[in-house]
Amino acid sequence: MGALKRWLGGALLAAGLAACAQVATTSGGAVGVNRGQSMLLSSQEVERMSAQAYAQQLQQARAAGKLNADPALTARVRRISQRLIAQTPAFRPDARNWRWEVNVLSTDDMNAYAMAGGKIMVYTGLVKQLKLTDAELAAVIGHEISHALREHTRENMSQAYVQQVGLSLVGALAGFSADQMRLASMVTDVTLNKPHSRAMESEADIMGLELMARAGYDPNAAVKVWQKMQAAGNGGGPEFLSTHPSGPTRIHDLQARIPQVWPLYQAAARKD
Repeated sequence: MGALKRWLGGALLAAGLAACAQVATTSGGAVGVNRGQSMLLSSQEVERMSAQAYAQQLQQARAAGKLNADPALTARVRRISQRLIAQTPAFRPDARNWRWEVNVLSTDDMNAYAMAGGKIMVYTGLVKQLKLTDAELAAVIGHEISHALREHTRENMSQAYVQQVGLSLVGALAGFSADQMRLASMVTDVTLNKPHSRAMESEADIMGLELMARAGYDPNAAVKVWQKMQAAGNGGGPEFLSTHPSGPTRIHDLQARIPQVWPLYQAAARKD
């Protein structure tokens, strides 16, 4: 019986993966991001749940007096973010219609994230402890925006959902109503706690590089910010860095991509 259950579980898991729709969430851009993505959940569902989770994060931060408590830093983060957001149609035109939100959380933690649909949060600890320049901050925010554009939360949730459902997968595929609470809690967990895959992180790195170049920020700053993060690690590394590929690997990959986006940066600099 145990062997039968294991076989059935494996068969259902395979069926669930097969049922995931293959989508292209973005165009490739100048850097050529073209990996196919398997999605079981709809973008509308994940965006709705992300908006709810983000609202809860804002409520908690506001109650603790930690939401946008530094007006100057908040204005700076929003200014940089808006320049990057203006470039998102290069990867997906519908992003210009997203309900973007940009906020700052006062905490010593070094982190930042962007939930599905453009819900951005930057932690003060990341900016202040690493003494990020505007261009370096643009590299971090551009990386997080790229996660949202590629719908990596939706992709991660689809994978996690298939894995968690197991033997009940067939019934779940008929409708998600019985699992809405589980999915809702998964949004925050996937966005804040679970590491993205190396493929997803590499995509966010190189897409973020293009976004910052298009916005007029020197793409070489992306290399500098990761060098700072590596130096701040003392072996363990900041929370933001802990979910990512090794520092030397990502730095090498970013350096290799800079020539692709350099003309975009030069064109943007001429406009300024």
